[in-house]
Amino acid sequence: MAEPKAAAGQPPAAAPSSSPPRWVRPLLRQLASVAVTLLGLMALAFFIGRMLPLDPVIAIVGEQAEKETYDMVYRQLGLDKPLWQQFLFFIRDMLSGDFGNALFTGNRVADDLKRVFPATIELATFAIMIGVGIGVPVGVLAAVYRDSPLDHSVRFIGLLGYSSPTFWLGLMGLIVFYAWLDLVGGPGRLDVSYIDMVEPVTGLLTVDALLVGEYDVFWNTLSHMILPGTILGYSSMAYISRMTRSFMLEQLGQEYVTAARVKGQSKWRVVWRHAFRNILVQLITVIALAYAFLLEGAVLTETVFAWPGFGRYLTSGILAGDMNAVLACVLIIGVIFVALNLLSDLLYRLLDPRTK
Repeated sequence: MAEPKAAAGQPPAAAPSSSPPRWVRPLLRQLASVAVTLLGLMALAFFIGRMLPLDPVIAIVGEQAEKETYDMVYRQLGLDKPLWQQFLFFIRDMLSGDFGNALFTGNRVADDLKRVFPATIELATFAIMIGVGIGVPVGVLAAVYRDSPLDHSVRFIGLLGYSSPTFWLGLMGLIVFYAWLDLVGGPGRLDVSYIDMVEPVTGLLTVDALLVGEYDVFWNTLSHMILPGTILGYSSMAYISRMTRSFMLEQLGQEYVTAARVKGQSKWRVVWRHAFRNILVQLITVIALAYAFLLEGAVLTETVFAWPGFGRYLTSGILAGDMNAVLACVLIIGVIFVALNLLSDLLYRLLDPRTK
């Protein structure tokens, strides 16, 4: 049977398009960029680790070991293979989640990270809540009342947050608020009497304690978190408030702000409804970076407060020459920054209509 012909003067019907949706190509480019970034990060960490004057075999067998023992462990670690082949083995193990064993703990690195990383997440989240909750409104007020005593006070307090040594703030906080006034918990995550009272589910002690109804453990964990979290939150608040003030000053000088005031809108409606909404995209990047640096590991704070977190674990691995732990931590840091950048891009598209 013959197919019907197109009507005279009308173009033939177009064949159905087989091209992928518009969002597929940007997504593939984004994923390729992430893969290249992480691969470059792993290569950089691996080859720098191999160039360091640290011998992982000595760290395992000790300096007094016999040559036969040394050679056996040397081959077991794959160090007799060419460097490119070692790197391929390293990539294979990383992709499968096998980070090897930590020399200074004797445990699998993956198990150690599952134990220490939730402690840093808990502390960093508490700190960023303080930094955002105080830094954003304070930065807005400083911009609105530019060159006022309030503005000068905010800038001075922010300058102290940048310049004060973290370890000194931690030691002074422990002496005053823990030793003298007994208002907060001391070093560590818990008092000794509360250890192992809660079965870890999420690894976040405050969440796990609430899940099982152990409110004494919850308040004890919170009391230990207040001082280090506040010190970290203070430094984040200084950064966030300064950037918020800078962004708001730029927006408050725009013509649309003057036009909105001329139309009779109230001062604070213009500030929060118009100017503040226009800095949200920039502010998201600032907050994401601040949170990423907190998750990277507040090494000095965790050391002063004996907080069993990611930063302290990374420092211990570096001092022990444990490249398995160090390389795994470097990879985790890279994943954190990449993930937060992707989250920032997603929020851009949700908050900024121009990106649509």
